[in-house]
Amino acid sequence: MAALGLKEGIAKSLQWTHNDECLKPGQLDGMEVENDLSQSALLLTVPQAYLEYTSSDWDPPSRWDDGIPGLIADYSLNAQTRHQEQGGEDSHDISGNGTVGANLGAWRFRADWQSDYQHTRSNDDDDDSSNSTTSKNWDWSRYYAWRALPSLKAKLSLGEDYLNSDIFDGFNYIGSSVSTDDQMLPPNLRGYAPDVSGVAHSSAKVTISQMGRVLYETQVPAGPFRIQDIGDSVSGTLHVRVEEQNGQVQEYDVTTASMPFLTRQGQVRYKVMMGRPEDWNHKTEGGFFSGGEASWGVADGWSLYGGALADKHYQSAAMGVGRDLAQFGALAFDVTHSHVNLDHDSAYGKGKLDGNSFRVSYAKDFDELNSRVTFAGYRFSEKNFMTMSEYLDANQSDMARTGNDKEMYTITYNQNFAAAGVSIYLNYSHRTYWDRPEQTNYNLMFSHYFNMGSIRNMSISVTGYRYEYDDNADKGMYLSMSIPWSDSSTVTYNGSYGSGSDSSQVGYFKRVDDATHYQVNVGTSEQHGSVDGYLSHDGSLAKVDLSANYHEGEYRSAGIALQGGATLTAHGGALHRTQNMGGTRLLIDADGIANVPVESNGAPVYTNMFGKAVVADINNYYRNQAYIDLNNLPEDAEATQSVVQATLTEGAIGYRKFKVISGQKAMAVLRLRDGSYPPFGAEVKNDEQQQVGIVDDEGNVYLAGVNAGEHMMVFWEGSAQCEIVLPKPLPADLFSGLLLPCEQKGTAAPDSSAPEIKPVIQDQTRQVTPTEAPTSISATQ
Repeated sequence: MAALGLKEGIAKSLQWTHNDECLKPGQLDGMEVENDLSQSALLLTVPQAYLEYTSSDWDPPSRWDDGIPGLIADYSLNAQTRHQEQGGEDSHDISGNGTVGANLGAWRFRADWQSDYQHTRSNDDDDDSSNSTTSKNWDWSRYYAWRALPSLKAKLSLGEDYLNSDIFDGFNYIGSSVSTDDQMLPPNLRGYAPDVSGVAHSSAKVTISQMGRVLYETQVPAGPFRIQDIGDSVSGTLHVRVEEQNGQVQEYDVTTASMPFLTRQGQVRYKVMMGRPEDWNHKTEGGFFSGGEASWGVADGWSLYGGALADKHYQSAAMGVGRDLAQFGALAFDVTHSHVNLDHDSAYGKGKLDGNSFRVSYAKDFDELNSRVTFAGYRFSEKNFMTMSEYLDANQSDMARTGNDKEMYTITYNQNFAAAGVSIYLNYSHRTYWDRPEQTNYNLMFSHYFNMGSIRNMSISVTGYRYEYDDNADKGMYLSMSIPWSDSSTVTYNGSYGSGSDSSQVGYFKRVDDATHYQVNVGTSEQHGSVDGYLSHDGSLAKVDLSANYHEGEYRSAGIALQGGATLTAHGGALHRTQNMGGTRLLIDADGIANVPVESNGAPVYTNMFGKAVVADINNYYRNQAYIDLNNLPEDAEATQSVVQATLTEGAIGYRKFKVISGQKAMAVLRLRDGSYPPFGAEVKNDEQQQVGIVDDEGNVYLAGVNAGEHMMVFWEGSAQCEIVLPKPLPADLFSGLLLPCEQKGTAAPDSSAPEIKPVIQDQTRQVTPTEAPTSISATQ
């Protein structure tokens, strides 16, 4: 009954009979039960009023699956090597981050790590001497655990965490929290995920971190990039580091959007937390704190929200109101007051400080214009207003007071003019401070898709950008053009202007298949020639990115990035690719058959030698589907069940088994001892009770999973009636009508003495009369 998705109160009120195995009929008004014998199905019709909300890809909590116990180890590794032509300096860098953990019931236990190794060797041509330096580090950056609380639509977290708040600025702490989880809501009620954009002048490593902890690391080819697969639970300020192959580094901060904290009428969204702040080195700072926030849908379109955060010397409280303006979007306004009692001399002075911060946020989808203002906001903070992070810094008297926010403007905007083939993307932020110069970051992209004569789907894109960090600004413009060369390849032109260097490149992009693509560029940079190459492959065991660069007279470099993981359970395990460290995954069992292609999201994965595969990056609380690619099954395999579904809780290891039969295929004629045939519709099953064939009215059957010497049972009238034994060895031609005697179980010839049965043409076998039918069929005619 759980599969029906009945409301909890309705399901509990139902009465059962026959040891709780049969439901008493007539208990729900409007519920209808109908048999469909032609489809061997029982049809149930249940009025919608009795059912929990569901949609095409979302299931109610009664269908959520916590998965099975198991161990995981996910990783992201990046390696780069570079040789400077001038000076002969060689440098090698290996960095990585990942997550290890265990699942036990509904609990998820995790530990995050990050590591970096750098070796540089400098050659001095003047005195034939060289110097080398090496640095390395390994950090366990976070220990934590969590579990879902489906009845509360909430998540319980323990251990080290980052305060992801809709009101207050975040910080690292160790403690516990309970918060409503938007992922448990239907898709149309969920929030948004962060969007990080930038421009790489060459193949580059992009690292996104928060408060010293690496959240995401990948390699990108030259050109503009947008990273949109960061978890939607991430909020606050993200630090972006773009490390080019030539050694240049861009760094800037991205403030993730804070959507209006609105709630539907009669519902409450909340977060409560307690613990002690700590730095990224696991050192606690300050005293014990507690806090909470909530949003209440008080009336149609109106929400009240607020919260408080306090320890012995720091208190902060906020209150706000939000309004759903229907076709005009959503608007929210809030004010936060902070009170700090500094009991010692510090960079902030000594004594009590009180200040306020005011914030306005707006969000709107313009569906009729195919555009979206993902977020637009303004915040003003008085000089004495302090966040918890600033208060913690104030306790360290040796730290100077810098970065005291004054004003902040943020906007992210998308618009698509489908008829004109034009799209616009804007990400803009402007911050002013009380004690240092202002900072402006933006990324503006204009794209146009058009046809020219017989050439279709051409595109041209212009990107203007500016990223500022620590009073250093990187700004410029990027021009790109794409011309289709075939169904799977394009010719490109890329030009980069600004930031002290101009470059232009002509490239060729080729998508080999769903899993592999590459790009080759040739061009000039500062009057020097350059050649770049980039290859990406989504393999079953890992995602692999390769890059190589040569810039005349400057440097040559190469890099590799690997993203993958390992999952191990009592049902088996597999190596696999993954992007979401420690995330939800689905273990696939193909009945021990190797090289079975399984598709779900992205390129297919193939089962290993044990018949297992893992589909990673599964969406939490979504109805995910995995299916076998029947067109690419191994020659000796056939799937009798090729589609499975799972709705998994966050971090779960799901387990689903496909019904796959291994062996050759054959046409056979089954004969009983008296020369008759098994009845029409009789089923042939192997030792694992898998159906491998159905008999027609003349004894003909198409068998799958045929193996030499294998025993199979023939079923009719609800039970096994007789047994067949496949010959050993199998004949070369299995489609000429193999004649197989069907004996009572236990009387069929054993493997060692089974007579050789040659293929018999079906028409010849029909000439044998019942009285002539032998007890066993000899090898000769």
